[in-house]
Amino acid sequence: MKTVAVIGASRNRGKFGNKAVRAFTRQGYRVIPVNLHEAEVEGWPAYRSVLEVAGPIDMATLYVPPAASEAVLVELARKGITEVWFNPGSESRSALARAAELGLTTVVACSILGVGESPSAY
Repeated sequence: MKTVAVIGASRNRGKFGNKAVRAFTRQGYRVIPVNLHEAEVEGWPAYRSVLEVAGPIDMATLYVPPAASEAVLVELARKGITEVWFNPGSESRSALARAAELGLTTVVACSILGVGESPSAY
């Protein structure tokens, strides 16, 4: 079972950060919601940072604005997460450049579609 950190996970079922939690769960992933203000999302305990999570995380998917994406990249690298998905609206030239500097493998695409789900199904 792969583990994914959903950065910007939300309890609001209309937001893509929530749809991603549900899509990855449906596809059999262990989901780590990351949100500064939530204690849980869709039954999964939420964390303020990936650095609070025990054990490895295989990938991260970003559902936050570009400035927040750039800020979290160092934490992702420190945690050893090398695969990072920049969902629409989370990317910027500077964030992508920073990810490259940190040696992260980036995908600029909708991760919900990437796991074979449709955001409109949620």
